[in-house]
Amino acid sequence: MGVFTYETEFSSVIPPPRLFKAFILDADNLIPKIAPQAVKCAEIIEGDGVEGDALSDKIEKISYETKLVASSDGGSIIKSTSNYHTKGDVEIKEEHVKAGKEKASHLFKLVEGYLLANPNEYS
Repeated sequence: MGVFTYETEFSSVIPPPRLFKAFILDADNLIPKIAPQAVKCAEIIEGDGVEGDALSDKIEKISYETKLVASSDGGSIIKSTSNYHTKGDVEIKEEHVKAGKEKASHLFKLVEGYLLANPNEYS
């Protein structure tokens, strides 16, 4: 088994507590509301053994770590680390991971836009 690690960092004008409430705690409700073309519904599932069919023959598991750190301007710095644990000697290509991260970044920007347009929500 190999591990491919991908790290990203970007900034937001939204303070960490609001981002955490919206993007982490309430993502299953908020994202289908603001991006119905991308996500019709979401459900939080806990436990072990939930697989993604497209990845099951190449990847054993993926772990994510996201840190929301206050920036000096009152916003946030978002640091994300993804660890892809592959099966056997499968190699993960960075461009495949980047494509997925770009989609996630676009979704994040939608959440950020929603929070900017709705300053009283998730305060």
